[in-house]
Amino acid sequence: MKKSSLTALWLLLLIVATGLRATRLPDTTGTRQSVKRYLYVAVPGVRNYLEYGGHGVLVYDIDNQHRLVKRIPAAGLDAKGQPSNVKGVGVSLATNCLYITTLTSLQCISLTSEKLVWEKTYEGGCDRLSISPDGKTIYLPSLEKEHWHVVDAKTGAILQKIVTNSGAHNTLYGPDGRQVYLAGLRSPYLNVADTRTHTATRQVGPFNNSIRPFTINGRQTLCFVNVNGLLGFEIGDLVTGKKLHHVEVEGFQAGPVKRHGCPSHGIGLTPDEKQIWLADAANQRMHVFDVTVLPPKQVESIALRDQPGWVTFSVDGKFGYPSTGEVIDVATRKIVATLQDEQGKAVQSEKMVEIHFDGKKPVAAGDQFGIGRVTNQ
Repeated sequence: MKKSSLTALWLLLLIVATGLRATRLPDTTGTRQSVKRYLYVAVPGVRNYLEYGGHGVLVYDIDNQHRLVKRIPAAGLDAKGQPSNVKGVGVSLATNCLYITTLTSLQCISLTSEKLVWEKTYEGGCDRLSISPDGKTIYLPSLEKEHWHVVDAKTGAILQKIVTNSGAHNTLYGPDGRQVYLAGLRSPYLNVADTRTHTATRQVGPFNNSIRPFTINGRQTLCFVNVNGLLGFEIGDLVTGKKLHHVEVEGFQAGPVKRHGCPSHGIGLTPDEKQIWLADAANQRMHVFDVTVLPPKQVESIALRDQPGWVTFSVDGKFGYPSTGEVIDVATRKIVATLQDEQGKAVQSEKMVEIHFDGKKPVAAGDQFGIGRVTNQ
């Protein structure tokens, strides 16, 4: 065969092979294309107010304009048979369960069957829990008492008791799984627990008053805390233990609030760690700060439909979720949706978490706190 004929044949075979590769459909099993993202909202998530969504867990489709998908029944009734205040929510991929705390109990709900696996009560009640990154351990605060319980996520068994005498309240497991941050309603110090020994080993502060909601960056070097009496927030160094900055909201005045007794109860760091969003109950606003500079610079204020008491973000950082039920586009800071129940009534909750499913299998989850997710700097 002539050289020119061989070259032509080779080119033809190459074109056919390339075409076959180009038209072959990718296997999307277990890939991003097959994963669905949902927002799980536990109610009553504002005290025991059933008018803001009733009782249960409302599930919203993040990729379909946050439309309601279903309601999962929940336990958590008080001694009179009435729904009890939801105090916190978390997810464990290790146990395939959603966890909800109420004033008195911790519930474990299967994410596959959506049935209650177990519900247990603990000495001193329950407050806002946090679950380890590996999903095996829960740090469970008592209800504003002197201690935290360390709990096995699979069984609910108590592994250890940590006494801080600080009025146990908000709890946040560090992304590295080595430290847990314990905030009490009666202390200006943020306690830090070592997860190897389950003991509180050091403190950050003092801050100007008792600590309310707080958040941390992904590298666990900074904390951003609300404190009683402050329309604003303070910043602490998690490495040195020192307070760094005191930040007050400009252009607005503190005033009467319906709940929590402090003007700023709710603070979140966007996943890219470029912005702090701060709740302002007195003025029904979410204030946005540029945190790429320290001290942070106030850049915008977003009007809300009610008084906010919490804020968190979607895992990808696209959406902000104040407890008042608006869905806010982080890039434009515009309200793009509102959470509603089956009757179209407004839903509000301070306890919500994002969960991703591949089919019926949960494969990823967010956090009820708006925490930073930058860990590689």
